[in-house]
Amino acid sequence: MLPIEILMNNKTKYINTTGLLDDFEDVYNFHKSMKEYKETPLYNLRKLASKLNVKNICVKDESYRFGLNAFKGLGASYALEQIIKENPHDNYTFVSCTDGNHGKALAWRANNLGYKSIIFMPKGSEERRVKAIEKYGAKVIVTDMNYDDTVRYAANFAKKNNYYLVQDTSLKGYTKIPNNIVMGYSTMAREALNQMDEKPTHVFVQAGVGAMAGGVIWYLHNKYSEKLPFVGVIEASPVACIFESVKQNKNVAIGGEPYTAMAGLNCGEANATTFPLLKARASCFIKCEDEITFKGMSRAKEPIGNDKLFSSGESGAVGLGFVEEVLSNDNYKHIREKLGFDENSVILVFNTEGEVRDD
Repeated sequence: MLPIEILMNNKTKYINTTGLLDDFEDVYNFHKSMKEYKETPLYNLRKLASKLNVKNICVKDESYRFGLNAFKGLGASYALEQIIKENPHDNYTFVSCTDGNHGKALAWRANNLGYKSIIFMPKGSEERRVKAIEKYGAKVIVTDMNYDDTVRYAANFAKKNNYYLVQDTSLKGYTKIPNNIVMGYSTMAREALNQMDEKPTHVFVQAGVGAMAGGVIWYLHNKYSEKLPFVGVIEASPVACIFESVKQNKNVAIGGEPYTAMAGLNCGEANATTFPLLKARASCFIKCEDEITFKGMSRAKEPIGNDKLFSSGESGAVGLGFVEEVLSNDNYKHIREKLGFDENSVILVFNTEGEVRDD
């Protein structure tokens, strides 16, 4: 079996019944008000695009976001802002489950504001990711459960101790904070479109639970409506819960303890508030094995000609790896045709994290 599998989707009208907000100006103005805020770069990989016979390949590089090496600070910072605004007092403890980047972002923001954080991580979490979170003063607890069971454990822990759960996936009766996190991610898409010379024809975005993909697609949906670019949602094959849920037309949870090097995408249950949006507005869903993201990481470090060299981690590089593999490997000619790639294609992907360092 080939390491890439694609599921085409018939887009439908989206009816917002899950409480997603559309005040993108409030989100953007908040981020701009942060002293740490700086627009992250967008690279035009024109030499690679020329080699692959498309017009342009644009990479939005989130490894520079807030000095955190990943995009997650956008969602965590906005969610905490809303919690504090709606529940003003002097003593907050924030709780979450993470594979790495979300927990680090939450710990960073809580620490900057002078508050405590307790971060739960699933079984098998790498020590370097644990230390990266502890650096920001968080208490980190690695459980003996998978990601989704650890999410539920963290939620019960927060409720029992009257702490604030800041999770990027919705649970029964818990949607406002995840929705604020989704909205926080819209700034990334907004910046990217503002930096591009022309409207993208194709946008590819990674998904774990689907919060970041939801934030990007929600912004695109509101900006372009029925003139939405072709949008592909990419997951790691062992945990492709969104792909399988669309394919089977029911909510599919990936149980057990699946492994992927794309730790930030190692989530087996879709965010219930963004899944209907993705199902309605994404053009296709994609599963990739780890070897595809490794190819993307290599391309980031070994650019063609004067294309930009940049740092891309396991969860960050899969979009770039997917695009190059599909455009260069004739085993995927049928996928190229389905995606509508040609010499006029302007492709946008998101480098959601840089390589995770041991320091």
